[in-house]
Amino acid sequence: MSHPPPRKPNTRTLATVTHTAFFLLLGASLARFLLRHPGEPRTPWIIALSITLSLLYVLGPTVGATPPTAAPPTPTPPTDPGTHDPDPGTGPGARRAGRAARPTGRLVWLGLVVATWVVLVVLAPSFAWCAVPLFYTALRTLPPRAAVVLVALLTVFVVIAQLQLATAFDPNLLLAPPAVAALATAVFVHTERQAEAQRTLIDDLIRTRRELAATERREGTLAERQRLSMEIHDTLAQNLSSQQMLLQAADRTWDTDPGTARAHVRTATGIAARGLAEARRLVHDLAPAELAGGAGLADALRALDAGPDTEVRFHLEGTPAPLPDRVQSALLRIAQGALANVREHSGARTAALTLSFLGDQVVLDVADDGHGFTEPRAGASGPRAAASERGHGLPAMHARVRQLGGTLTIESTPGEGTVLSAAIPLEPTG
Repeated sequence: MSHPPPRKPNTRTLATVTHTAFFLLLGASLARFLLRHPGEPRTPWIIALSITLSLLYVLGPTVGATPPTAAPPTPTPPTDPGTHDPDPGTGPGARRAGRAARPTGRLVWLGLVVATWVVLVVLAPSFAWCAVPLFYTALRTLPPRAAVVLVALLTVFVVIAQLQLATAFDPNLLLAPPAVAALATAVFVHTERQAEAQRTLIDDLIRTRRELAATERREGTLAERQRLSMEIHDTLAQNLSSQQMLLQAADRTWDTDPGTARAHVRTATGIAARGLAEARRLVHDLAPAELAGGAGLADALRALDAGPDTEVRFHLEGTPAPLPDRVQSALLRIAQGALANVREHSGARTAALTLSFLGDQVVLDVADDGHGFTEPRAGASGPRAAASERGHGLPAMHARVRQLGGTLTIESTPGEGTVLSAAIPLEPTG
């Protein structure tokens, strides 16, 4: 459920002034009546209606009435713009439709407030000036046309009440209330239009920012694809094309000119060597950044962490041996994925990374002292099985290890932590 944004300081100040003015006018009208008409039979009714009107006005927001302010609060733009389109239910058109169809509770509340005030004015015309804050209440609660009609009716009622109080005809009593009502309505409509324009501008800015972010991501992806395609075309594709031409030439001259054919083969061999070097360079450029610059796997693992709540310790066992780039990348990615699971799911206080060189294989163990878990049985159902199906970390680890001919094992017991072990065979160097 979305909550309305907090009011800005100037809006809160105006709301406080409006509320204060209403209660001051109500209190002054009641005091005037009590001073000028002491002991009249209608006095208890006037006091009871004044209290009722006060309670209705105070309890208005709890039944869905919008407090009488001169302008609605301006929505705060989201801090995390994504690539989705703005919610169609929060645009200017939706806001106008919302003002045109107020909840029934607000209309009932406004009707009770106006009815109570009318009865008060009939019994004591001095309460007529309480209509000024009610102008704003009507403008904030009703659709524009209905609000203007209600303001006009309230103004006519105020004029009639003031003329009843006057001992002689006074033009000010006839002209002042319409002038005040027109001024209040004009100010409200002007500020409402300004607020609507500001909301529309904010919506446009949010939409533009999201579209720009999506465009930048698309352009970045296309630029990277273009860079890789050019690299492959200018290196691997050209080398393969040259090798094909040389080998075809060697095949045509193998019987008639063996020397030339062998020269073509030697040239193709050199081109293949250069292509292999270029391929390795491309693979190195796409390797994990932690392994760039000649950094070894042990140093990259030692630099890993699992967040501020988990201490990560690294151990190196055996005599380190040179590892292929693919093996280093795979083990580093497995360690990163395992620590991500430790951080997000285990609640562990410590985690241990152990890299062991066992001659014919290299083994990475990731152990934690977290909650542990029970491996889901085949065909199991329920939250744990669903969570296993949703996760992508462990399947990715299994895939990386399988591509290198290794094995991945996981041992876990609820309450006793988890141990993940990835073993990858090494080709003999001797």
